[in-house]
Amino acid sequence: MLEPEHGPVIQEEVEHSHVRCWVCVLSCLLLACLYVGSLYIWRSSLPRDHPSVIKRRSASVLLVSALSPAVVKAWMHWADIRVNAFVLELMGVRLEGLVPAAILPLILTMAFYLGPLVHSAMDNPKGFSGELQSLLDVQSWRWCVRDAVWLRNQLVAPVTEELVFRGAMLPMLVPCTGPTAAIFIAPLFFGVAHFHHIIEQRRLHKDSMSIILLVSGTQFLYTTLFGAFTAFIFMRTGHIVGPVVCHAFCNSQGLPDLTSALQHPQKSAILLSYLVGLLLFLVLLFPLTDPFLYGPIPVCSLSAPAASAC
Repeated sequence: MLEPEHGPVIQEEVEHSHVRCWVCVLSCLLLACLYVGSLYIWRSSLPRDHPSVIKRRSASVLLVSALSPAVVKAWMHWADIRVNAFVLELMGVRLEGLVPAAILPLILTMAFYLGPLVHSAMDNPKGFSGELQSLLDVQSWRWCVRDAVWLRNQLVAPVTEELVFRGAMLPMLVPCTGPTAAIFIAPLFFGVAHFHHIIEQRRLHKDSMSIILLVSGTQFLYTTLFGAFTAFIFMRTGHIVGPVVCHAFCNSQGLPDLTSALQHPQKSAILLSYLVGLLLFLVLLFPLTDPFLYGPIPVCSLSAPAASAC
């Protein structure tokens, strides 16, 4: 009795899957190289925080970000991806669920930073009311929006990096790796992209090579961890606005300074706030990112039906 020959069909599907994955990886590498490479098309001996350098580099990365939907569209054509969603929707630019997507991930991130926020309030002569007054001070905001470094750190970097390294790369990774693996793979491109700071440091001869590598390695670690968090937010909400807002907030706060907290006169209260913040973050992580709050998530249409992260 003859059985149907499925061998050639299965082999063809496997080969197509391999090609799709290679196209995905190469597309992500292309975007990462375009983003980092655009920073160095301007020849200058000035430091990276000089206003003219910031303006030129901001223009470059904004252009790369504007082109990222075209890269995703080209990838969909080459990888033969057909979904009932626009490219921008796959990249998290959509209206449904926009308000909770902008607010709830920020609340989650602020819970994680409860320790540093309490620490800052304790060091403010006016306490928590002083912190609130500073936040609502119109004159302070006017000064900020005129500062090139502030605009880069709080606006340009969060928008462009999240759009390219999350909004564009995650939809390309999901069909190949699945949503869960994509959350941990996409941040590797983000972390490696930050190694370009080695070039800056060597050019300025500020530190020895060993110090530069140590700092760059530490930066790779925390940018990769942060990238995994914002990738998780993106996959759970289907919005790019949450990662952008969280990115801007984290840039404003920097890394939590545990060393300073341990040396503080009221270290017990501060350390307790660190612990409470961490527990709140873990308890609220899944409830505040429940996909039910944000409507159907377009990027999930790229994954297999059994994919747990969607």
